Amino acid sequence: MPLVKTWQLIAVSAVAGLALSAATVAAAGPWDSGQRKAERDKAASWGRTGGADHGAGTAAALPQAAPSAPGVLAGVRPAGAGPGTGDGTGAGTGSGSGEQAGAADSGALAAALRPLLADPALGTARGACVIDTATGKVLFEAGAREAMTPASTVKIATAAASLAALGPDHRIRTTVTPGAGPGQIILVGGGDPSLTAKKKAPAGAGGSLVALAADTAQALKAAGTDSVALGYDDSLYTGPVLHPIGENPNLAPVTALTADEGRPDESFSGPVKRSQDPSRDTARAFAALLKERGVKVTGEPARAKAATGAVPLAATLSPPLAGLVERMLTHSDNDIAEALARQTALASGAPASFDGVAQATGAKLAALGVDTAGSRFADGSGLNRADKVSAGLLTALLAKAADPQRPELRPVLTGLPVAGFTGTLRTRNSGDSPAAGLLRAKTGTLSGVNSLAGTVVDPTGRLLAFAFLTANTPDPGPAEKGLDKLAAAVANAS
Repeated sequence: MPLVKTWQLIAVSAVAGLALSAATVAAAGPWDSGQRKAERDKAASWGRTGGADHGAGTAAALPQAAPSAPGVLAGVRPAGAGPGTGDGTGAGTGSGSGEQAGAADSGALAAALRPLLADPALGTARGACVIDTATGKVLFEAGAREAMTPASTVKIATAAASLAALGPDHRIRTTVTPGAGPGQIILVGGGDPSLTAKKKAPAGAGGSLVALAADTAQALKAAGTDSVALGYDDSLYTGPVLHPIGENPNLAPVTALTADEGRPDESFSGPVKRSQDPSRDTARAFAALLKERGVKVTGEPARAKAATGAVPLAATLSPPLAGLVERMLTHSDNDIAEALARQTALASGAPASFDGVAQATGAKLAALGVDTAGSRFADGSGLNRADKVSAGLLTALLAKAADPQRPELRPVLTGLPVAGFTGTLRTRNSGDSPAAGLLRAKTGTLSGVNSLAGTVVDPTGRLLAFAFLTANTPDPGPAEKGLDKLAAAVANAS
């Protein structure tokens, strides 16, 4: 009998230990290639809302750094090497064998990259920078301080600025408030780029007009109201609603009240002719949803101004900002990018306009401690050729996002597409490429402009940040192949 009891005790202890281990792993992640599996699966489930053919609040705890990061970084740092400044400026420090190892690494990397940078397919101007994210040490640079048109890689800056301004848990609200007159209600836009009017919401959708209409109808009926006049307020954003490049199938007019990114069809990604007045069309869709729920809407929805401080009848929320950032980066979603840039402007006290975005983005990035000299942020999406950033700035921002002291910026990394697997990198550096699955990067494409910036784990286990910018490329296909070869070289060089 004592033997049986001992065996039982051992079995119970083992089961309890396994349960505790499983709970600990679940709480910590689990992690897969630098991203929690839960985050990865959630991101993978999202519909490819937005995207682009560039050439044609809650108070939840902040996300923590990867549990494995401190051990990995400590293990791969050369003996005797100093911690470095980690500021992305290349001012990392070290001594003895650490400096010698760094020099050897830099030499091998330069030998691998310089011939690839000379490829004529990469145009007439190039900017390149590779840094060790743990130390901030520059391992390679060529024209790294030259401000160039970044195309969609500017979304890295848009993401970092919005996360720094608002935090990863911030949610954007769309509300319905009582109007000034009797029997009037007002649909108030907060700038939620995930807002959808679809009855079967796309996977990962945030704000739902359908749910908002149901809650509004319930509140009205509880107050004995079954007929209303509907107004809509999109005054949160100011300035021109059209992007400076004009009407474009890659981006809807930028308003604070837009459902389904102004798409008139069932598409979730890619270029398509957009609504010319997304705010009005969203209000009309909301009116139809109210009617389906027994609330008569008299007349056409009309623009109106919600009273300051009005208590909402109902509200719907976007996903947390971290989710919007990841969706924007994975699928290069221009509509989300412009919305997040305006949220940054609002949080900074600047006008929610293209001009306000230019002021707020640069100021917020400078506050992070990165060098923004020569930069210009004419928009949030990168569709504007007036955008100017350097390869050095992009790598500095990626290093900031990898900094364990900056967990609020981590979605900048977890949202980057994975080479050969997800988003805009699904078909690039795939198959037997040494970068497949190891490289995460944001692509950028405009006519004559191609860029790639992201992170990669090198053969020694270090997380490196890189950025390659080009100009006057003669053909986007060969240019992309040239950039992919550069990124693969970073992944493969030791």
